[in-house]
Amino acid sequence: MFKVIPNGTNRLDIELSGKLDTEDMKTALDELENKSKNIENGKMLYEIIDFHIPSLGAIGVEFSRLPAMFGLMKKFNRAAVLTDKTWLKKVSELEGVLYPGLEIKAFNRDQKAEAEAWLSS
Repeated sequence: MFKVIPNGTNRLDIELSGKLDTEDMKTALDELENKSKNIENGKMLYEIIDFHIPSLGAIGVEFSRLPAMFGLMKKFNRAAVLTDKTWLKKVSELEGVLYPGLEIKAFNRDQKAEAEAWLSS
């Protein structure tokens, strides 16, 4: 499951749980793109509840849309990732290097208040 929930005028809250297949990934990326259209200097709160590696087809969809995703990420300047997996925290923060102008910081899932405060600062 991948949910994109608008939270104010320049923020999206994203929830990820379970495994994404090809169709799930297409739907998720379409939803992310549509709900990001009018965002400038945006923020994201990304909560990874129960991570499973996406199917190969889903990964292929993501790679095929990489150029569009780079453009989309330019709409955001901060992203907080909530996860209890240490390796996902490291990968998330490393991903921030791929997107110039986007600062990504990872938090434990029980640190939602701290993540919210960081996004607002």
